[in-house]
Amino acid sequence: MAGLKTATGEYIDDSWELNAFVEDLGPDADPVTLRVSGSMHIGGVMLQIVDKLNLQRDWSDHALWWEQKKLWLLKTNWSLDKYGILADAKLRFTSQHKPVLLSLPNRCTVRVRANFAQPVFRTVADICKVLGIRHYEELSLLWPPEQKDKRKQKEKDGIQAESYDLTGVRLPASAEQQLFRGMPAHFSDSANTEACYRMLSVSQTGITPDQIMRMHRPGSLTEKTQINSRWLDSSRTLLQQEVKENDCLWLRFKYYCFFDLEPKYDTVRINQLYEQARWSVLLEETECTEEEMVVFAALQYRINQLSLNASPAEHSGDAGLDDLDKALASLEVKLEGSSSTPNVLESLTAIPELKDNLRIFRPRKLTLKGYKQYWVVFKETSISYYKSREEALGEPIQQLSLKGCEVVPDVNVSGQKFCIKLLVPSPDGMSEVHLRCADEQQYAHWMAGCRLAAKGKTMADASYPTEVENILSFLKLQRTNPEAPLAPEAEGAQWLVSPRYQKKFKPKQLTPRILEAYQNVAQLSLNDAKMKFIQAWQSLPDFGITYFVVRFKGSRKDEILGIANNRLIRIDLAVGDVVKTWRYSNMRQWNVNWDIRQVAIEFDEHINVAFSCISAGCKIVHEYIGGYIFLSTRSVDRSQTLDEELFHKLTGGHEAL
Repeated sequence: MAGLKTATGEYIDDSWELNAFVEDLGPDADPVTLRVSGSMHIGGVMLQIVDKLNLQRDWSDHALWWEQKKLWLLKTNWSLDKYGILADAKLRFTSQHKPVLLSLPNRCTVRVRANFAQPVFRTVADICKVLGIRHYEELSLLWPPEQKDKRKQKEKDGIQAESYDLTGVRLPASAEQQLFRGMPAHFSDSANTEACYRMLSVSQTGITPDQIMRMHRPGSLTEKTQINSRWLDSSRTLLQQEVKENDCLWLRFKYYCFFDLEPKYDTVRINQLYEQARWSVLLEETECTEEEMVVFAALQYRINQLSLNASPAEHSGDAGLDDLDKALASLEVKLEGSSSTPNVLESLTAIPELKDNLRIFRPRKLTLKGYKQYWVVFKETSISYYKSREEALGEPIQQLSLKGCEVVPDVNVSGQKFCIKLLVPSPDGMSEVHLRCADEQQYAHWMAGCRLAAKGKTMADASYPTEVENILSFLKLQRTNPEAPLAPEAEGAQWLVSPRYQKKFKPKQLTPRILEAYQNVAQLSLNDAKMKFIQAWQSLPDFGITYFVVRFKGSRKDEILGIANNRLIRIDLAVGDVVKTWRYSNMRQWNVNWDIRQVAIEFDEHINVAFSCISAGCKIVHEYIGGYIFLSTRSVDRSQTLDEELFHKLTGGHEAL
């Protein structure tokens, strides 16, 4: 737009000069000077820039970035006045999509084209679509931990990044992904993209004990909090968070509630989830017992065996026959279900109960008393215990309400120890009660009941039989099977276990134990073995807890806040004991005071909790809590369309507006 000039060349209208730097011309190029007025809209400014450049290329992905305000000017119909842009504004004309290096849960690196101009939540959705991962809302991006030797790290990243490059992939806006030769169609374009799909969907097999030993492992709860300060803000763009072209970011499962895992559609998702679970166990981020570690090692060994020869197409199996079998099985279940209405009515009115002899122990300071046998009745969400069966008609010795309690397994299958540790909320914190069961069957039923009761559900809940089955199946994996034929020699069994157990056992001791456990998993298919590994990981007491250092209001010392998918946990920083838990289901509201970095939460019964965040920004903690509450609103019917606006309402705070 040219302004009106006088005879001496001076402008007499309200136009003024505005400079815009064009990134494509290089960092040292002079800015393009434009003549504009306050009423000119952003689209007109961009048009002027392109006209002045006079370069034949596609500028459709470009937009203006306002450096001082850290703001994308994406509303092209807004005027400069409406945005508040004056002559001193530093504008950059740059592409909205730029390449970044992504380190995946399997520790491989892939170069992808990421959108720098929309909130990270949407950027992750686009990236997951390219990678073939459903339910992108469970993942997010974070900065990698700082490496001590940055040069070596860059060399390593460089080598891996050359192998896998998906920046050329452009997907249509339609949500439906077409399969071709057992993989999403865009992976079958070239040998490189096919190799990339294999990397995404088939487990990595070439790990050595040295690699595991060299990797950083958190030595304490405080160290476990450090990585959680590095999550990106889902409500802001990559450019607003100082991410630059070709920067390296980690893509990880952030929220530990995995919705609708379906082997037919989730080949990449299940494999990456398995890899994240495996590294979590190998790097001791999730604690597990010796017996559990041996089971994880046996499952890894099985997965490795099958992965060496697996082709991506094998994962999808014979889809047609598969679908037919599933449809018939589903129809059979429905027909069976429709003929048994009385049972359904009965199950609605009669809530199952458990009654049995159990041994109970209540740890107290300065006492050496052990377990004592009682007659125990588990009704709805409460456990009552009596001296004997005959006295069960009278008053119990004690009644424990399990709503909101912590349920911790304490099992040693070879030693026939089947204990349930209950941390029950009480006015002065958590009171501890141990239940000792006689055998696996009794343990599985009581443990499943306790887990449901902790969530406020009874044994009438449809998930109770499945929970019992999952517990029994995990115990079965830990059982030794001397009758079974031996598997082939497990080469270098050391890398299958975490460094703690590498140091504790010599290979000669470790290999026979892993091979023995292997007999219980030797018949599993590749997908089944991965799913078993994920389920076993989910059953660990420490699974899915994200830790932060905080200071509770009124307290003089730092403590740990654990955020899980259904509760908040207050943990003593010095000894790691659970002090108190609060369930999201009892939460009325929460808010953040951004000035003093304090989160305040109100629960039922006028319980108020407030804490300031020390190891990470308030926004990260706020987003975790809001994110879990958002994910709890998902249902199978709406699984394809997510209410993104609700996510930002629950996680954004005023900073996102």
